[in-house]
Amino acid sequence: MKIGLLSDTHSFFDKKIYSYFKDVDEIWHAGDIGDIEVLDELMGFKKTRAVYGNIDNFNIRNLCEKELIFSINDLKIYMTHIGGKPPNYNKEVINKIKKISPNIFICGHSHILNISKDKNLNLLYINPGAAGKVGFNKERTVVRFQIKSKKVTSMEVIKL
Repeated sequence: MKIGLLSDTHSFFDKKIYSYFKDVDEIWHAGDIGDIEVLDELMGFKKTRAVYGNIDNFNIRNLCEKELIFSINDLKIYMTHIGGKPPNYNKEVINKIKKISPNIFICGHSHILNISKDKNLNLLYINPGAAGKVGFNKERTVVRFQIKSKKVTSMEVIKL
């Protein structure tokens, strides 16, 4: 399963996403979508899983959950918008991680790209940075990877 991951679009949909994510099976958006049109573009293009972020309005919150917990190829994924980072997760997230033991934890919010192994909690932490034009981030990034045989492979950071 090939995954395209992005976050913090803040109402900006970069048309380059079409070429970068053309071969993915699913797109995952880790919140702060900003405008329902961005979600419509993604959902019209590929199967999309998305959580809402702190800037997202009622229309987006009506279509997306605050958090998603699901499995792909025997890997448990936990995705929410505001999560913190290893080892400083927010209290709600750390309690949930300890309860459900995900293999992969995904969040956005900080606009800071971070892909790292949390050895203490035995999970892969992924924050894809920000794909939008709002915020202090100097580079806009998305992430592409593959889940195969209970492993994450082919991890790529794409600078927009």
